[in-house]
Amino acid sequence: MRRFAIIGHRAMSQGKLPLNDMAGGAGRMDVLVRALMAGLLTSHGLRHDTEVVLHMMGGPGPSRRIKFVGSELKGVHAEERAVAGHIAKVLKEPTPARGHWVERSSGIYDSGGDITHTLADWHDSTLIALDADSPRLWAEKSTLPQSSTPHSHADGERGAFQIHGLDVAFVLSDDKPLADEIKGALLNRSVGDVWLQGHMAVGVCHFLLDEGIDMRLD
Repeated sequence: MRRFAIIGHRAMSQGKLPLNDMAGGAGRMDVLVRALMAGLLTSHGLRHDTEVVLHMMGGPGPSRRIKFVGSELKGVHAEERAVAGHIAKVLKEPTPARGHWVERSSGIYDSGGDITHTLADWHDSTLIALDADSPRLWAEKSTLPQSSTPHSHADGERGAFQIHGLDVAFVLSDDKPLADEIKGALLNRSVGDVWLQGHMAVGVCHFLLDEGIDMRLD
């Protein structure tokens, strides 16, 4: 399983999402939408072995998490406004209690809480914070293979997917850094010296996992 936690420190957590002003009035919700699309969508389909949790920390009201489960999703397409529409429907609902997930539609779940609650949910995964100042995510002397051997994949049909391989979770923050106590509890790894935009960093992680490149996970 591939998991991505995307943290939006200013992203609105409740109310009417301004679809025409996601970069401003919604607290840079556009950043979260692009990262979500990079995490879940391929050119012509969905990644069934992937889960993305968006963290809306900007209020009003308590912080909120929206989880998208690739193996269960229906009706999600590669268009930013349409994807934002799914988020907008959730934000109209009251925020559930922290740690309690409510299914809002197929594969889309809603909960209160913050990154600490998500990391607790993912305690069985290898937990990695992406940070350009940290050691590389890939192993030293690793090479690009001539054929793909993915680190994880999903088999089966909708409703009965079997997910195999590496269980790894990545944490990405927006322009505000992760709290030191969070970073200190995670492996800190880099996908390069340049601080990439979140959706690009997610794409690099998928590329490494798709190709089966040796990873530095300890």
